[in-house]
Order: sequence, then structure tokens, then C-alpha cells
Amino acid sequence: MSRYDASAVEAKWQRVWMERRAFAARADARPKYYVLEMFPYPSGRVHMGHVRNYTIGDVVARFKRAQGYNVLHPMGWDAFGLPAENAAMERKLHPATWTRENIAHMRGELQAMGLSYDWDRELATCEPDYYRHQQKLLLDFIKAGLAYRREAVVNWDPVEHTVLANEQVIDGRGWRSGAPVERRSLSQWFLRITAFADELLAELSSLERWPERVRRMQENWIGRSEGLIMRFGIAGRDEPLTVFTTRHDTIFGASFLAVSPDHPLAKDLARTNTALQDFIAECSGMGTTEEAIETAEKRGFDTGLVARHPFRADVELPIYVANFVLLDYGTGAIFGCPAHDQRDLDFARKYGLPVRPVVAPPGAGAGFTVGAEAFIGEGTLVNSDFLDGLDVATAKRAVAERMTAAGQGEISVKYRLRDWGISRQRYWGCPIPVIHCAACGVVPVPEAALPVLLPEDVSFAEPGNPLARHPTWKHVRCPACGGAAERETDTCDTFVDSSWYFARFAALEPDAPLGRAAVDYWLPVDQYIGGIEHAILHLLYSRFFVRALRQCGYLDLVEPFAGLLTQGMVCHETYRDDTSGWLYPSEVTHDAAGRAVRRDTGRPVAVGRSEAMSKSKRNTVDPAGIIATYGADAARWFMLSDSPPERDLQWTDAGVEGVWRFVNRLWRLVEAPPLALPPAGAAPPDAVGPSALALRRASHRTIAEVTKDLEGFHFNRAVARIYELVNALVGTMTATAATEAGFAWSWREAMETTVRLIGPMMPHFAEELWQRLGRDRLLVDEPWPVADGALVRADAVTIAVQVNGRLRATLEAAPDADERSLAAAALALDNVQRAIAGRPVRKQIVVPNRIVNVVV
Repeated sequence: MSRYDASAVEAKWQRVWMERRAFAARADARPKYYVLEMFPYPSGRVHMGHVRNYTIGDVVARFKRAQGYNVLHPMGWDAFGLPAENAAMERKLHPATWTRENIAHMRGELQAMGLSYDWDRELATCEPDYYRHQQKLLLDFIKAGLAYRREAVVNWDPVEHTVLANEQVIDGRGWRSGAPVERRSLSQWFLRITAFADELLAELSSLERWPERVRRMQENWIGRSEGLIMRFGIAGRDEPLTVFTTRHDTIFGASFLAVSPDHPLAKDLARTNTALQDFIAECSGMGTTEEAIETAEKRGFDTGLVARHPFRADVELPIYVANFVLLDYGTGAIFGCPAHDQRDLDFARKYGLPVRPVVAPPGAGAGFTVGAEAFIGEGTLVNSDFLDGLDVATAKRAVAERMTAAGQGEISVKYRLRDWGISRQRYWGCPIPVIHCAACGVVPVPEAALPVLLPEDVSFAEPGNPLARHPTWKHVRCPACGGAAERETDTCDTFVDSSWYFARFAALEPDAPLGRAAVDYWLPVDQYIGGIEHAILHLLYSRFFVRALRQCGYLDLVEPFAGLLTQGMVCHETYRDDTSGWLYPSEVTHDAAGRAVRRDTGRPVAVGRSEAMSKSKRNTVDPAGIIATYGADAARWFMLSDSPPERDLQWTDAGVEGVWRFVNRLWRLVEAPPLALPPAGAAPPDAVGPSALALRRASHRTIAEVTKDLEGFHFNRAVARIYELVNALVGTMTATAATEAGFAWSWREAMETTVRLIGPMMPHFAEELWQRLGRDRLLVDEPWPVADGALVRADAVTIAVQVNGRLRATLEAAPDADERSLAAAALALDNVQRAIAGRPVRKQIVVPNRIVNVVV
């Protein structure tokens, strides 16, 4: 008997599916199901994280298709971005060349995995037939007031020469360059995501099929805060200083005010104060992220100005410019209460400012003191005049009432969420479709002139944005007045590209961004799958985009993704030796004693802990090598079998080798069955013997259990149940059983059941086995098996019998037996009678199919 040839079989069925366009999606009368994995950046190679992500999505797509759904399962490429531009500079290639070559290579790798994509819908965000429509959307957003340009303080990478989003700043440095990030003020384009802050927050509760931690992360990112706007008069100045605070209950503990280095007051004072100018320049070396603010030493500059305390005429509060105050949160100014805020406390200790506790914990009084840590818990107000004795919430209301009545403040709601800055000073991105005219200002590019194409003839010889120094591209005529003008040379943040691609997949209209009928049919995405690293920004931006598209009339949708699954990382042991550092797993083997050694020299290797696969630790496994050795189906099966999808997966060579043994076991059972089987499609026998019945019960229980497991994404459980069914196939095969009535038919049924159940997970292998079992239709076109309820139900259930809550016996009963008969059967048991010991029975508690508790 020949050994299973994975490479030949997989190539064969991929060819058949492609020729028959088996996975092309078209709207029809069936219920729709849209499954989507987060599309990849075309880095050039598929890694194991991709394999896991796309396998999960493919199992869901194939399973739902078999259940009778009209499935949309597309694939594309998140193809713009800085890595391509950097690669172009390193390799002396054009970014388009590098990107398209990578797409071609990765497409081949994904097709080798047998993924059931509708390749007719493939898109790449770097192609004009995608970004021309994105430019049209941006023009619509500008017209609707959802996109605008303003001066803003940004994170500037001095090496990459571009703005970085907060999440691209790691420990105060650029995520790719490693250079210390600077704070700069630039004119930037923004999308008005804050216009939907309340809705984005409120609708999180409707996302019941999202992980709770993702909803919580988004809630925290949006960061709704109810507080008080307070206006402090400044001695010698007409304009008050406006502060937003959520802790107005602590006003009597205030010892200073502080403004951001970018605050108008700071800039005004710096015009005549060189020392303040120098301090602000130092602050510009910090990033704008909360992480940068939290970890930096708290520093300030005393402006010499003082503010009047709103309730104590004899108290003056010094005003500082402080490096830990952000212009974009609240009003860019705070009052500092050191006793009850850690940043304020650190600042006060550094500059010798008073620390006055005004909230005392339970059991403490007015003499309560603060040491190295601020007290931020609940308590009772002390040292606070008319607030003494109040709890925090009541004190807040009292302060708000007095400030409002005096015209010095008003209750306000603020958000941590900021408008989304989309300007990037790089070449390889979607051009922002506006023109700058000295006479007319910012003028949108006429729709008829779209797309604004990227010029091909750019140079990367100098750092910075090639568009800004291109000799001809940026020079145009103003569409409004015809005068000399310049194009916008900023391109879009790539998060823009990925914030609406799911809608474009659904409606690939040639002349419009979206087709209403198609998006109404396919959206929302029923199941979205991707990494937890995208839990906040990508998902939040996509949720914003749906609302912006709704406002512009493209769709009528509340949320883009009805269900969300965030898969864990793929992990592997790390290896290193004493000469060359980290080693790839392919460079390591084990000697006769089981010790890890270098494959080439035999020298000992130190085995480190298992970590997420990464190039830096070299603990990566090449999927192409695994597929070449064991086949794509073996890699897919292992990815599903090892752990639940939301948890990290430990990759081991032994694990995939075990899968390969299972594949060949199934292959042998089909190629050389242990008994003569009836022909495919033969009618079931009129009667079956006990072994045949047991096998039929095992088959139908497995159908029911695997169906439930796949519905709940418990893929590892489904795999375990299929293993059990195969064991039952082999275990029931005895000489006696083989002669039983209906056994051969039941054996074929169990074998075909196994093949159908592995179909979504090992599709090529299952298709081949299905054909070899004599079936003519493609397995991919077969409906999902349905369990026979009569065969799934057990003949008997085991009931626990307790006396006064302690287990004393068990009894076997028919499923769903009535409570009276269960109670009587329990009392008749010898062990129960001994436990009762002649005492009167006060009552019996019966839980059907589970427990009888006798109370004496």
C-alpha cells in the first residue's frame, strides 16, 4: 500500500477547487455568513502566526458553507506603509516592486495552504483601484466635517522623518528606528472620531460576541470622564486659567497649577523668557504618549504667576509649566493636589510644595498624613471647610454647585479619546486628495481627477518625504482659481486603508467605493479573526469608519464586526550557544542522551523558555518547510489540536509528527479497510447487531459534539472527539463484530463521518479520502452531517444518590425518568437505607438526570 503523498494530493485538490471556482461568493437566497481574517502586510513570507490565523478562519468558512450558508471569505493585502519604503532604500528597489513581488510570493504560500478564499475579490491597498476610492471617501469626509486640518503637537521620529502614532512610540523611541521621539507642532489632517465618542462607548455593550477584555480595552481607550471645568483668576492678568478636573472634591488640597509646555499661556510667557524657552525645548524631546509622560521625571518651570484659590481668598497657587501635562487632554491645564495624585505628589516633593491631605481613609481623621504614595481611595473629606465630613461623591456635587453658581465653572464630560491624526510624511501611502492654494486655501481635488496617483519617479537618496521634494508632481493648478498651487504631500496613515477594506471586499464596485445593495447584503462581518494587538486602534478606527460611511450615505450599519475572535501567539523554545547567540530550531537537534546540540557541530545548546515566535530570537519555524515535509493539512490540524484558539500555542516537532502518524493511520483505514464495505450510498440495513449499533452511536454522538465544538470555536475539543471516533472504528473491529448484521454498513458510515468531520480542518486529505470511498461529488459541496437524535441519546444515565448531601450510591435510570420513580428507586438502594438508619425521611430533592438527595 502506498504512503500518503500530501504534496501531490494537495496540489490536485487546490487545482480542482480553483478550476471550479468552488469558493466564489455571490448574493443569493441563502442566509449569508461573512468570515474574515485580518489581512496581512505583504512582508514576503507567511509565518506560523499567519498559518494559525488563516486556518481558524478557513475552518469557520468551510463549516458554515457545509451548514448551508452563503459564505464570503476574501483575502487581500495591507500593502502601504513604512517597511516597504525602508526596504526600497535598503535594496535599491521601488516600494511598488518590492511590495508586488512579496504579494505574489505570499499569495502562492496561502494557496498552498488550501484556504477557501474567493480570490476574485483579492485587493491590495497600494493599487490605484483601491486608493482612488479611499480618496473619494476622504473628500466625502471633508465635505461632512469629519476630516479637517489643524496645527497639532505630534510625535516626530527624527530618523524616519515622519509623525508616529502613540502606539508606534515604545519607551520614548520610534518603533522601527529606535530614535528618541521629539514633540513637534505641525499642520496635520485629522478624522473626527470624537464626534462618535458616546456612540462608540455605548455600543460596546451590544458586541456580545466580542471578548470581554477587548471591549474593556476599548472602553478604557475612549476614557469617558465626568468632571468640572474650573476657571482660576490669575493675579495681574485679565484671562483666567481654565482647568478640567475629575477630582474637584480635593480643591482644598490644591497646592499648585500646571499647564502643558504647548499651552497658549506657556507660549505667551516664553516670548519674553529665554529660560522658559529652553525648558519648553527640553520638553519637546519627550513624546506625547501617556507612557512617556508617566515614566519621565516630573519637571516644571515656575512662571512666577499665581492663581487665586476659588474658596480661600488668602491662598495663592503658583503656576508652573510642567512636562507631565498634555495639551490634548482636558484643557491642557490642571490643579495639583499632591496628597491624592501620584504625579502631583512626585512633583510637589521635587519642588517643595505643600502636601495637604483632604480625603482621609476609613478610621483616619484630620491628622491623616501621606508619605511616598498618594492616597487615591474612597474616604471622608477633612481639612476642607464646608466639605468636611462628606464622602467623595457628595463633595464633588457640593463643589460643582458652588462653582457653577459663582460663574466660575460648569460640569463637563471629557474623553481620553483624541481625534485621529492621519498625516504621514512618507511616500508609500495613499495621497491625501487636496491642493493648497495661496488664494483659495485648501481645495479638494475634483472627483473627476481621482485617483491622485503616486509618482513612480521618486528618489530615496535623501531622508524625508520624496513627495515634498519631487520636482514636478506637487506643482499643479488650483481647481478653483487656476493659479499656481501645490498638492498635499502628506499621505494617509495605513490604519485608514485597513479601516474600510472589509466593506470594499463586500462590494467591489468599479466606479464607486461601495455598492449599497452588496454592503446591505454582506455586512456586518459575522466573524472577524485576528491578533489581540489590534484590540484597540484598528477595531476602534473601523468602528468609526462605519459611522462616517453611514453619515455619508454609503451604508446603514451600526457595527462592522458582529463576532470577534482574538487568537493567541504561536510559541517555540528558544536556543542559543556560547559562540553565535540565538539559533533557529532547524539548527538544533538532540543527541542520544536527549540533550539539545547544534546540528552541524554537536556542541551543547542552552534551551530557553518558550516565547512567541520572533525573528529577533530566531525561534521561528518556516511553514513552507513543514508543508513540504508533512503537507498543509498536517500543519492546519496541529494548529487546531494543541490548545484553544484564544490561548498561545506551543509548536513542537513531535506534535506535528504525531499528526502525520494520524494522517497515515486514516489513509490505511480507507486504502485497506479491515472488511469488505458496501458500495457508497447503499441503503441502511433493516437491523444492526450490538457492535454495529455501538459504532453508529459513536458516530452520531461525535457528529453532535463536533458540531457544537466548531460552533463554539473549541477546535481542540473537536479534534479530540474525532480521535475518539477513529479509536472506536478500530476498537470495534473484531472477528465477531465483522459477521454482525449491518456492521460493514455501520463501519462505512463511521469512516465517512470521520472524513466529513475532518473536512473543514484537513480539506485536501478529506477530499481525497471521500473520493477513495467511492463518492462522486466534491466533499466541499456536501452538506454538514446531522446527528440522529435517537442515536445520540443515551440508553441510561447515571444518577448520584445523596443522603443529607453526602454521596451514598448511584443508580442507572432511563433518560428523563420522572421524579417519583427516581425517588422510589433511590430509597430502595441498600446503601441509602443503611445511611438513613431508620430515621424518617423529611423530603427528597430530585434533579432530573443528575441527583437525588434524601434529607432525613
